[in-house]
Amino acid sequence: MSSHLLETNEGQRLSDRDRWLQWGPYLAERQWGTVREDYSADGDAWDYFPFEHAHSRVYRWGEDGIAGLTDDRLRWCLSVALWNGHDPILKERLFGLTNEQGNHGEDVKELYYYLDSTPTHSYMRMLYKYPQAEFPYADLIAENARRGLQNPEYELIDTGLFNDGRYFDVTVEYAKAAPDDVLIRITVDNRGPEAAELHLLPQLWARNTWIWRTGIDEPSLELSGQDVIATHARMEQRRWSIDQPADILFCRNETNEPRLYGTDEKGPFKDGINDYIVHGSEDAISRSQGTKCAAHVRMTLPAGGQRVVRLRWKPSAGSADPFVDHDAVFAERTADADAFYASLQVRIDDADARLVQRQALAGLLWSKQFYRYDIRRWLEGDPLQPPPPPGRRHIRNADWSHLNNRDIISMPDTWEYPWYASWDLAFQAVTFSLVDPEFAKQQLLLLTHEWYMHPNGSLPAYEWAFGDVNPPVHAWATWRVFRMDAALTGKPDIPFLEQIFHKLMMNFTGWVNRQDVEGRNVFQGGFLGLDNIGVFDRSQKLPVAGRIDQSDGTSWMAMYALNMMRIALELSQRNPVYESTATKFFEHFLAIAEAMTQQNGRRGLWDEADQFYHNMLQRPDGTAIPLRFFSLVGLFPLFAVEVLEPQTLRTGSAFAGRLQWVLNHRPDLAGLVSHWEVEGLGSRRLLSLLRGHRMKALLRRMLNEAEFLSPYGVRSVSRAHLEHPFELTLDGQNFRAGYVPGDSDTKAFGGNSNWRGPLWMPVNYMFIEALYGFYRYYGDDFLVEYPTGSGQTRTLRDIADALSERLTRLFLRGPDGQRPVFGTNKLMQTDPHFRDHLLFYEFFNGDTGAGLGASHQTGWTALVALLLQGRIGDDATAMDMPTGAAGQA
Repeated sequence: MSSHLLETNEGQRLSDRDRWLQWGPYLAERQWGTVREDYSADGDAWDYFPFEHAHSRVYRWGEDGIAGLTDDRLRWCLSVALWNGHDPILKERLFGLTNEQGNHGEDVKELYYYLDSTPTHSYMRMLYKYPQAEFPYADLIAENARRGLQNPEYELIDTGLFNDGRYFDVTVEYAKAAPDDVLIRITVDNRGPEAAELHLLPQLWARNTWIWRTGIDEPSLELSGQDVIATHARMEQRRWSIDQPADILFCRNETNEPRLYGTDEKGPFKDGINDYIVHGSEDAISRSQGTKCAAHVRMTLPAGGQRVVRLRWKPSAGSADPFVDHDAVFAERTADADAFYASLQVRIDDADARLVQRQALAGLLWSKQFYRYDIRRWLEGDPLQPPPPPGRRHIRNADWSHLNNRDIISMPDTWEYPWYASWDLAFQAVTFSLVDPEFAKQQLLLLTHEWYMHPNGSLPAYEWAFGDVNPPVHAWATWRVFRMDAALTGKPDIPFLEQIFHKLMMNFTGWVNRQDVEGRNVFQGGFLGLDNIGVFDRSQKLPVAGRIDQSDGTSWMAMYALNMMRIALELSQRNPVYESTATKFFEHFLAIAEAMTQQNGRRGLWDEADQFYHNMLQRPDGTAIPLRFFSLVGLFPLFAVEVLEPQTLRTGSAFAGRLQWVLNHRPDLAGLVSHWEVEGLGSRRLLSLLRGHRMKALLRRMLNEAEFLSPYGVRSVSRAHLEHPFELTLDGQNFRAGYVPGDSDTKAFGGNSNWRGPLWMPVNYMFIEALYGFYRYYGDDFLVEYPTGSGQTRTLRDIADALSERLTRLFLRGPDGQRPVFGTNKLMQTDPHFRDHLLFYEFFNGDTGAGLGASHQTGWTALVALLLQGRIGDDATAMDMPTGAAGQA
């Protein structure tokens, strides 16, 4: 076994990535209910294309399925369908509630797990749990409708259908014999006490690209013996084979117009296989050809019984037995996957920690999706289809007509958020760097391309409103990806850093021009990804007169300026021209620091009495009201920290000279931030919004278990607001916000997320990084009480380690055998077929650590993989990579 990740068999495949990544898990988990498929006059995407239409109606921009595999242009799609003999429809896709149906917003109502994947998807494994009784579609809708905001969500596991093991475990695995030769193994286990029947239907179909405009050839699937031959004008001919007798059924991937709209077209339609299996409608299918097909395998499994079905999807050339080496290839690929992760985890001693990390990375790797969206064509409609309602141009995204996406992109959550979000993607890229830094760099560059980035410099936020503002963490992620890539490969990718730096300068300028309304270096930005964290819904127009100056928006920009300065300094080592650019960002950082403290005689964002940063409501009469709600926004100034190595400030450098000039001629500015002229540990210099006093003041609250510090990380709102909620009476209106550790108790910003108490992995990760950064300057002599009030002091590095341990504790089995993420669910905590299958939730209860929100948010919650990996030395950007080059970028 190789000790270097890139020297393993899987690591070497990454050097031939374009070929090995042609096929992957790029099929969406949900295409219905997305903005892309919405051609309505009112912009109600959930209602325009509901779940009930999905099995009968063709999609315009994508496809979806369970355990799906497709090529990097979504031409041929493979997935698994199931029927237990009781459901009203085939189980072809995951079911969930819309935003209006769920008492806490949209939510998938299924049980499935991503258990393994290599970076090139040479091996993948996922598990779907399918009830043997009728799937409770109506019950899930009705019970969640009955429940209010104060009640928990009603989940599939709450229905009792999994009691006594009365369900099937359907494990789907993929292994590549070659880049274009994919083997499939489906293992069905009856976990119940009695024999049970299952209809298993592996599916193959072509995405419909031919009914929208002329000149597009229609693909074909044709029966050839027991195999299916797949012909596509833009791909080589392929063959789909199954290893046992099966009823091969065909239909066409086209809308059932008679069913949905009462027309008289003739089928077979998209739902033909469903109608044949469920209703016995022979005329709904073809036995010879179509654009969608399934291999129908009917099985009865005894109690505890198992059945394995093998398939192969490869180029049609050659006549060798497709299954002669099937088991051998799977054995090789699983061994390759084990060797790859053994190399990565060589210094992770705990077996449970290795399991958690591997599943977190599996979820991240399964989150890749082919994302197609051409805004101009979407607004104008397709030549062969009715024109969209003209009013829809005024609903959303009309000013993003340049956007034309056709790429493999990492999604925040494969069902709840099957669209990219700019700040989520930045965190996802950092985690990707642990196993595939090249993909991480591609993802960061993607959003800066001309067909993504707006001409005004804005990065696209997400499809519901591309013009919304997400926190500017792209430069922060860029520096970390650059460092981790260099550590793994031994070679810093300067062209990548330089290319993205120029685009990020445009984005930075866009922020300055658009989010600093009065040009005072105090930033707004709206909700900034934090949904309901404020007393006001920041995604809407303020209900009172005035404007909010945001501590979080301003802190993000201070951090952005330091991130850009650091990148410019790196580039200046090879091209001195960038020194002046680094100086520019340094001076912008100082201007922001000045504005956060004092604003030309106005009150700044720092509150001396509270020793905390607050958002300020600026009133039209010139008065300012501090919003004394103790939330994350007041802790975010900790993020703006950069530690400079002594060689960066070499004698004679233009950058060092400018720092000295500011110190000599603008002591008023220099006095607002950290003492950068004072050498710290290792002769390093510190640039931060916070001098030691203010940093300690913020940490006193953050590390107080009665306020922000929970057993599992840093809460989003101080727990002090449980007994003492923040209240404000203004303009004849009353506003109130308190500590809510679980699901949201308000519908603000959709109600499906809650930033008023729960733990969120990405900001906790950034707190940990910030503490490591401060430690690099202050060293062991700078001690802080931890936890606050304990009487015990620790170094900042020790506190960062302790916070990391609290966060990883969410997923790791404790001394009592319980995983906090599973809460009080006995089945998940104790059943051997559940307890080691992890779900990586969107956020976590601020008191208990129980998982909440989207259940497959890997996504940014995959950052736990980095926490488990650990770091080398005192550099926050030097991960413990499996190579001696780590940290030497």
